[in-house]
Amino acid sequence: MQDNGNGDGPGGESALAASGVDQPAFLALERELTVLLRRARANQGEMAREVHPDLESSAYGLLVRLDECGNQRATELAGYIGVGKATMSRQLRALEELGLVAREPDPADGRAWLVALTQEGHDRVRRVREARRARYAGRLADWDTHEVTELARLLHQLNRGMEK
Repeated sequence: MQDNGNGDGPGGESALAASGVDQPAFLALERELTVLLRRARANQGEMAREVHPDLESSAYGLLVRLDECGNQRATELAGYIGVGKATMSRQLRALEELGLVAREPDPADGRAWLVALTQEGHDRVRRVREARRARYAGRLADWDTHEVTELARLLHQLNRGMEK
């Protein structure tokens, strides 16, 4: 069957209907994720500025990753964040200039470097993350703890599924 331009052919609305993506659950998921992601982008910019007024919002995720996982190679960070080596090098240079990260030789491979939070970087990230968790706690104060735990579990499951 050929697509006649009105959505009835292959790849048109009929194909979408057959795949199930037009189900109310997926429509609601798309709508709610759009709102969540828009708010998350705005919040990331605010949190970056709280860490340092000159910090790019995209670099905030790097600092959180280093805070959670410890020292890492730039290539590991680039892979996790999903950017190229040139972009990662530029962001790390900016973070170094702000005194938030430092590079140190990798003891496992003398040719490589590890990126680490400085004490200043650790202190600033910790303060912002604690304040963010306090905001979550305030906004979700009427939620049952089990509901918050379930939401975190489902978001983790969603994030894992998005990695595939």
